[in-house]
Amino acid sequence: MAKSVTRISVATDPMVERLRAALGRRAFTEQKMFGGTCFMINGNMLIGTSKRGLLVRVGKDAHAAAAALPHARPMEMGGRSMEGYIRVAPEGSASEADLAAWLDRALAFVETLPPKMRPAKVAKKRA
Repeated sequence: MAKSVTRISVATDPMVERLRAALGRRAFTEQKMFGGTCFMINGNMLIGTSKRGLLVRVGKDAHAAAAALPHARPMEMGGRSMEGYIRVAPEGSASEADLAAWLDRALAFVETLPPKMRPAKVAKKRA
């Protein structure tokens, strides 16, 4: 008897494509985080996508000013506010100019951070 195989097609998030284009020739990596795709520069999270909009890393010093902008609010996880991270509703990044402004805010902070190096994997001893 033949097995039944179900294939699930996952549509690409249009915001991921917009962010890839906006980052242009910058060196970046993508990582699945927070239920979406996060873009990393030198191992540091820069900006991410989710069903609820953008997640933008602005740093603690720019947090209050960024949170006061239209369609923006502090990011919360587990009921706690994550200082330095802003959640932007989809309306706040609808235009290319709005998206570029949020990306510029994130770059202004993340480019000040030292690169993160991945620790070398240590082989586990077998018992």
